[in-house]
Amino acid sequence: MASSPGSDAAFSSQKSTLSESPQSKKFPLTEEEIFYMNCRAAYLTVFKSSLDNIISKDQLYLALQHAGRNPSQKTINKYWTPQTAKLNFDDFCIILRKEKPTSKAELLKSFKQLDVNDDGSILHTDLYKLLTKRGEKMTREEVNAIVTLADVNADGKFDYIKFCKLYMTTNEQCLKTTLEKLEVDSKLRRQQFGSHIEECPERDPSPIPKPSPRILRNTDQESFPNKGDTRSSLLATARKFKTSVSFTITMSAISNQNSKLTEPNSIKEWQCVHSKGCFFLEEDGEIISHQYKMQITQRSMVYLTIKPLNLSQDEGKPSPWLSVDTVLYILKENESQANLQLTCFTELRNREVFGWTGELGPGIYWLIPSTTGCRLRREIKPIAEEAQLVYRDESGELFLTKEFRSTLSDIFEVIDLDGNGLLSLEEYNFFELRTSGEKCDEDAWAVCRENFDTKKNELTRQGFMDLNLMEANDREGDPRDLWVTLHSMGYNKALELTEACPFVINIYADKCKPRIKAVHMEACSGQLEKAICKSVLSKGNAKVIDGYENIIVHTYKHDTWITSVIENKSDNKVIIHVNNELSKNCVNNRGLNIFAVEVAPKSTMVCQHVMPLNERQEWIYYCVYSLIS
Repeated sequence: MASSPGSDAAFSSQKSTLSESPQSKKFPLTEEEIFYMNCRAAYLTVFKSSLDNIISKDQLYLALQHAGRNPSQKTINKYWTPQTAKLNFDDFCIILRKEKPTSKAELLKSFKQLDVNDDGSILHTDLYKLLTKRGEKMTREEVNAIVTLADVNADGKFDYIKFCKLYMTTNEQCLKTTLEKLEVDSKLRRQQFGSHIEECPERDPSPIPKPSPRILRNTDQESFPNKGDTRSSLLATARKFKTSVSFTITMSAISNQNSKLTEPNSIKEWQCVHSKGCFFLEEDGEIISHQYKMQITQRSMVYLTIKPLNLSQDEGKPSPWLSVDTVLYILKENESQANLQLTCFTELRNREVFGWTGELGPGIYWLIPSTTGCRLRREIKPIAEEAQLVYRDESGELFLTKEFRSTLSDIFEVIDLDGNGLLSLEEYNFFELRTSGEKCDEDAWAVCRENFDTKKNELTRQGFMDLNLMEANDREGDPRDLWVTLHSMGYNKALELTEACPFVINIYADKCKPRIKAVHMEACSGQLEKAICKSVLSKGNAKVIDGYENIIVHTYKHDTWITSVIENKSDNKVIIHVNNELSKNCVNNRGLNIFAVEVAPKSTMVCQHVMPLNERQEWIYYCVYSLIS
């Protein structure tokens, strides 16, 4: 092989981490497998599947960045010619073999050639001359963006030593986070990646990917420049970002004693309704939840709250998901469901309760629950021992274990949306859609009522238990189908609720009795995304990216969280690089300190939510948003 993946310094630096995995302890990973694992991780940071194709220069550039590369425009044009329509995963692997990452030594050597005083810095005037007058020329605006970057410029000088350190750290962090994402996401690990498939334990030698004809033509016809071309390295590095803008917000520790949410004085005289629901975390990290319609028949003062539902039976031992943030967005329906107008959201807080008080006119309102995703995260800790769900007595009769019955009782509490202690067909169907993807029709429900304990044509708690016992008997005690149900509801193998957060909504009105009905269980996107964007644009702080007045970053600061929204008013899509490395005591919903987002033309999108890791300590939000060239 002409170029060994072991010579790839950035990828090989991950070798020690990879070799510690349980699989590699038994079968040490080969250099080839390490290379492919890194390729996969980078590709799946940009695409949902390795079977997706790269269909633009921007996508190619972004995927190469996540692989620790920093290609110049010349390099991109080499692989994406006017005749190129798409590139696949195998093409991507071949490009990575050709394009080695720039080393710190190469970068320093490039900059040292301009360091006339040998003091680790370059005068801005000299930098302008080099980058705008020779070789692959940059515009003056692009150079302006570089010399105004925070932390690496001062007193008319560019500190290239700091810049090189930041550049290498950024590349290493990109590789580390993409590998971590691949490691914890079993769904991604099960995918087939182009020609390279996950190996069985015996592991035959990894097949060499077959390049597409367009890559063969490119490699046959072109001679590739030496990676030691320091001029190319310098330009590629300097051109990574066109321009940037940063936000720094210092947040004090959150005190549970200081309540901003207070109940109206006469609330005991108001009429009240409530409904339960749940946030569920999908395998791909998406969050879905119940959504509701609320009817107000006459203008009233309204008090709305949402909070996590405590299922713990032990006094003084709250459920672990009570720290998950829960917010409710209220949208007014005007003429049609498609035309919803944001009215308010529950931004006031008292401990785990979020609420809003105000006047609402008569009409239909949509209530869309939301959680940032900072606290409701995929579980990565291993489970030492799987809980037992069923057992047989001495006569061979099958029973549910005490632990499983307790879990089923909690599930009953969650899916009993109106809290009347019974399951209606509508409530049961939310459960069925979640666990099996299918609804129970009227005929099947009639059979269910005939065979299991019901009251007022609704299923009792005991009937729900017996229904699950019947399912276990149908499988002759095999618990696999029961585990499918439990995983769908957010439980792990130890019967701990770790990937769901049940909640309860309470609505009070002074002039009429509100009505609330769960109508959907959908992804927390679509109308919710629009509502969040609108609230942040109206309440947040806006900063324009220097030199690009159509690209605006909006940041909304709440006592509990910070949300950023990117607004793209231009006619072209843009890619924004986001760096949170210098934030302190913070966690964001993306799970990455460094990532990139693509914003469609004439659109807004939620970039990230950030919360404190430890609410009892000060937290500092420091984020740099950079427009990628």
